[in-house]
Amino acid sequence: MRKLVYYIGVTIDGFIAAPDGSADFFPVTKDVVDFLVADYPDTLPTHVREQLGVHGDNPHFDTGVQGRVTYEPALEIGVTSPYAHLRQYVVSESMTASPDPAVEIVSGDPLAKVRELKAEEGKDIYLIGGARLAGTLLPEIDRLVVKLYPVVAGAGIPLFSAEFSPVHFELAGTRVLDGGTVVLTYDRK
Repeated sequence: MRKLVYYIGVTIDGFIAAPDGSADFFPVTKDVVDFLVADYPDTLPTHVREQLGVHGDNPHFDTGVQGRVTYEPALEIGVTSPYAHLRQYVVSESMTASPDPAVEIVSGDPLAKVRELKAEEGKDIYLIGGARLAGTLLPEIDRLVVKLYPVVAGAGIPLFSAEFSPVHFELAGTRVLDGGTVVLTYDRK
């Protein structure tokens, strides 16, 4: 069975974005870019992959699920299919139609959709974000890959936006990049 993997960057104090949703304060240094290109190229938006010369098969994911708020920045720059190298789903209660035939809008129960996707054959499913969707999908998240950046934000959008309901994971891997970013992999217990 496929896994739902929440692959995300976070500050030391647990935020994935600034209060306004921006994430340009994260130090995306050469060591981070090299890691992304070598280890997780399928998590890069298609136009960024092209700029970095990434070609070929996706090593981890063939499907991506994101919330509408996470999808908005792509739309703002005129990119309607930001992950064209993946099957794309956008979970939204407010979008009624997709701006691109390659992007399917999920207006119903996202848990049911993810369970349906996990039952299919294929590679793992990339939970692109955001916090509210991650909180909703927490019962189905099998793995966390957290890029812990050496930054304290003080406030912002948390890693998860959910009701108190502890879910236990166990550390499955640690990698320290030269600039101080730590990549932590956790599997559901």
